[in-house]
Amino acid sequence: MTNEQTAIKATYFSIIGNTSLAVIKGLAGFFGNSYALVADAIESTTDIFASFLVLFGIKYSNRPADENHPYGHGRAEPLITFLVVGFLITSATIIAYESIQNIGTPHDLPKAWTLIVLGLIIGWKEYSFQTVMKKSIITNSSALKADAWHHRSDAITSIAAFVGISIALILGKGYESADDWAALFASFFILYNSYLIFRPALGEIMDEHRYDDLVENIRQESLKVEGIIGTEKCFIRKAGMKYHVDLHAIVDANISVKEGHDLAHKLKDTLRKEMMELGHVLIHIEPNE
Repeated sequence: MTNEQTAIKATYFSIIGNTSLAVIKGLAGFFGNSYALVADAIESTTDIFASFLVLFGIKYSNRPADENHPYGHGRAEPLITFLVVGFLITSATIIAYESIQNIGTPHDLPKAWTLIVLGLIIGWKEYSFQTVMKKSIITNSSALKADAWHHRSDAITSIAAFVGISIALILGKGYESADDWAALFASFFILYNSYLIFRPALGEIMDEHRYDDLVENIRQESLKVEGIIGTEKCFIRKAGMKYHVDLHAIVDANISVKEGHDLAHKLKDTLRKEMMELGHVLIHIEPNE
């Protein structure tokens, strides 16, 4: 299975899960008098649209290179990540606003059975986070990582709701708003997670160097190629699920231009064969002095 197929499968997993949970949370929150659960349902609803965006971004970013996009369409992925972050911020803002409104409004205590629903939701969302995050690491997908963090933030809002409802039920009358305070706390956590998702995607757009381990692997693999004496500069930039590399390789100064040219191609082919995550590899030959 290719990285693209793995990422797409993980995204469909997110879409189906979020759709189911949005319905369950909405119904449980409405009939169980819990705004924290309703807030959770709102976030899950935005997650559905966000997952569709991720799906589009993954498919578009993996389109082959063309005349206008010689490096491919990979940069579409962090742009989609920015939109996903926008969905997160929007949902956090809505939850915070509605929580503040409900804190000052008298309402009934949440139903005790909502805790059972929340417990099941928390377990499922953490499982979803772990599943999608593993796929994002395998595929090097920033958009899929953002989708994974949607699951984790959803789990956190559910934990906050669980705590809030528990406090309201244990302390009884006069503490009905504990549920709403929990939703308000969750909204701030969602904003914090939004930053954690946004920061790496911004670094990807700005060609920020964040790949020391990959550079070291490239240097080690290069030395295995006969004729390559060493390496100098190694620049890496990420686009979608691929890493594009500019590498300066040191060779014997006495070989011919053709021999140097052949070595460069041999090194390029070796790196791309041994490291499937690499995209374009540009080799610059340096003479050994």
